[in-house]
Amino acid sequence: MKLFVQQILGNKVLTTAVTALVTAQVLKIFTNYMKIKKFDTERIVGAGGMPSSHTAFVVSLATAIGIQHGWDSALFAIASILASIVMHDAAGVRRAAGKQARVINKLVTEKQSAHVAREGRLKELLGHTPIEVLAGALLGVSIAYALFRF
Repeated sequence: MKLFVQQILGNKVLTTAVTALVTAQVLKIFTNYMKIKKFDTERIVGAGGMPSSHTAFVVSLATAIGIQHGWDSALFAIASILASIVMHDAAGVRRAAGKQARVINKLVTEKQSAHVAREGRLKELLGHTPIEVLAGALLGVSIAYALFRF
C-alpha cells in the first residue's frame, strides 16, 4: 500500500493536473470577489466561474502528457481529444443548461408556483463563457510548464 501511495504521489502528470484543478478553484473565490465584492467560499467547490477548473484540469493533463511522452504520442492525442470535449461541454452544453435554469427560475418567481417553489431554485451557474474556458486553458498550460520545468 505504501508503494502504491508513493507511486501516485510521484506521478508528475497526475499531480500537475490536480494542482491546476485546485488552483483554478481557489482563483474562483478571488475572481468572484472582484465581480460581486463579497467573499463566497462556496465558489471553491462550485461549478462555473472564472477560470474554468475543468478546462484547467484537462488542458494541464494534456500538456503534461505532451511534455513527458511527446507531442506525437497516442497518449497526448487521447488527452487532447478529452480536453476538447470537456471544453466544448463547459462552454456549450452546460452553459446552455445554466441559461435555461435562469429562465425557469424567473418564470417560477413570476408565477409564484407553490409546487415548484418547494422543489427549490435550479442551479444557474453551470457552464462557462468562452473567456472563462480560455483562462482555464491558459492556466492549465502554464501550470504544466511551470511544474515540469522547475
